[in-house]
Amino acid sequence: MKFGRKVLQGVLTVFVAGLVPILLWAQSQGPFSSDSRADQAIRVRVDLVNVLITVTDDKNRFVTDLLQNHFQVLEDGKPQQIVNFSRENNLPLSIALLIDTSTSIAPKLEFEQQAASNFFFSVLRPQDRALLMEFDARPELLQDFTNNPNDLAEQIKKLRAGGGTALYDALFDVAEQKLLNESGRKTAIIISDGVDTSSKNIFQQALEMAHRAEVTVYCISTNRGGLFGVGGNREGDRALQQMAEETGGRLFFPFKKDDLEMAFQEINRELRSQYYVGYISSNGRKDGSYRTIQVKLEGRKGLNVRHRKGYFAPSS
Repeated sequence: MKFGRKVLQGVLTVFVAGLVPILLWAQSQGPFSSDSRADQAIRVRVDLVNVLITVTDDKNRFVTDLLQNHFQVLEDGKPQQIVNFSRENNLPLSIALLIDTSTSIAPKLEFEQQAASNFFFSVLRPQDRALLMEFDARPELLQDFTNNPNDLAEQIKKLRAGGGTALYDALFDVAEQKLLNESGRKTAIIISDGVDTSSKNIFQQALEMAHRAEVTVYCISTNRGGLFGVGGNREGDRALQQMAEETGGRLFFPFKKDDLEMAFQEINRELRSQYYVGYISSNGRKDGSYRTIQVKLEGRKGLNVRHRKGYFAPSS
């Protein structure tokens, strides 16, 4: 019996010794919760196609009472089986704020700084993270991922305007280097006139990388009159519109200071009012091809659905 107790004690000692590092690692990831990053990383399947969906009514109010059976997902026109579903989800947020600091933005940069700081203080929860990137002739990361809005606000204060516009490089770099391997919901917010003058990457390369990183892009145009001066640039607005539409985001046109604040508030509300749908593609080929996604609503009429338009399949 003594021998048996010693053996048992030895087994328990080994077990506890092995368990301690795991518990310490888990503790370092933050509080245990159903939506923690560690939990998401464990549960996410590499072959799962994730789709974030925003539904609004005819008055542009968010609709948050739909059930899984209201949604039908099609890939390349073929119905898919939904295996994961949640509404008003609390998946962690990874937010990248990309601010155009080229010469054309200089007169109204102060408004942008204040609105952006307020946004981070209102949106970030302990499990969320955000970064700040500015771009003029080239993109520059000013603040890496943090969940502390004070860190972001300090860097926002330091923004200075001048130079060209490397918008496509900024989106490409933040998608590839910072968001591609993140879990949860990934969002890029771009403040710009959309006119690129300095990038090495072209528009399609930036958009493709945003697709690969599963990033939802929200754009705030500085092209309209009022807050950002008189006149506009249709080419720039078309680029911003396509970035937003293709990835499931929105394009905003602030006319006055309050409109800029309202755009950030609307993005915040939307991020708290989305549906999450996951499906395993019926097309098992790992050919790296682009596949279209369409989401339809069944049993509810007169509602508007917004989501990313497609994704790139994995390559073998």
